[in-house]
Amino acid sequence: MDIKVLGTGCANCRNTIALISEIAAAKGVAVKLEKVEELRDIMGYGVMRTPGVVINGKVVHAGGVPSRDKIEQWLTAPA
Repeated sequence: MDIKVLGTGCANCRNTIALISEIAAAKGVAVKLEKVEELRDIMGYGVMRTPGVVINGKVVHAGGVPSRDKIEQWLTAPA
């Protein structure tokens, strides 16, 4: 599972990465986690509020730290 966290490095962006990593490890889900900080790249996804989360090329979240429940749903959804 390819996950990108879009954001310029704010606390919410760092918390989002940590939370996704923690939940993926707890669930035993293999993820490739990447941080996208370049504003041009973030805008390329159409995300105007960070942090944004992109899973396998699809924007699934923008603005604020996603909830644990939401992240768990992403990680357990059928591919």
